[in-house]
Amino acid sequence: MSKPVLIGITGGTGSGKSTVAQAIFKSLPQENILIIEQDSYYKDQSHLSFDERTKTNYDHPLAFDNDLFIEHLKQLINKETIQKPIYDFEKHNRKEETINVVSKDIIIVEGIMILENERIRDLLDIKIYVDTDSDVRIIRRILRDIRDRGRTLDSVIDQYLTTVRPAHLQFIEPAKRYADLIIPEGGFNKVAIDLMVTKVKSIVREKQSK
Repeated sequence: MSKPVLIGITGGTGSGKSTVAQAIFKSLPQENILIIEQDSYYKDQSHLSFDERTKTNYDHPLAFDNDLFIEHLKQLINKETIQKPIYDFEKHNRKEETINVVSKDIIIVEGIMILENERIRDLLDIKIYVDTDSDVRIIRRILRDIRDRGRTLDSVIDQYLTTVRPAHLQFIEPAKRYADLIIPEGGFNKVAIDLMVTKVKSIVREKQSK
């Protein structure tokens, strides 16, 4: 069998990259496609107290265990099964349990820093940047972090101003130049998403015909 096709989807926090990833994922039978989120690969912080863990800058490249992330991507490319970590954003630490992930024909790699890292970029066959205005992104982040991650409004705004926005300007926005495709207004750009879905379906048909 030919190696899997890796589609990297990135963009700033709240850009709609998860919406784009899910649109592509849902367009194909689950036996053909899977999603690997870079968010699952934040470093283990068991050696730190809870108060120390709350001070982690999750919007910096050094927050990620990219060695493990890259190792797992290479294993999936080689059609091997991995044990994907699970990150608990309320406890600010990796869980003890993992998720068994079997390789598929199409692997969507989603995360804010996947184009910033050259070693990850080199593994991607298609690189997509979801480009959304900052005011939309911050509103989405506020809603997500309060609803899903147990954060307060003040803490989300403080984190955005002190780490999220600076990191976006320093690491994420400049990486846009590495993208093969830029989708403006991610999550709402149905035309661009439909075109990407059509392309992915053609890749799967081509692989299945071999």
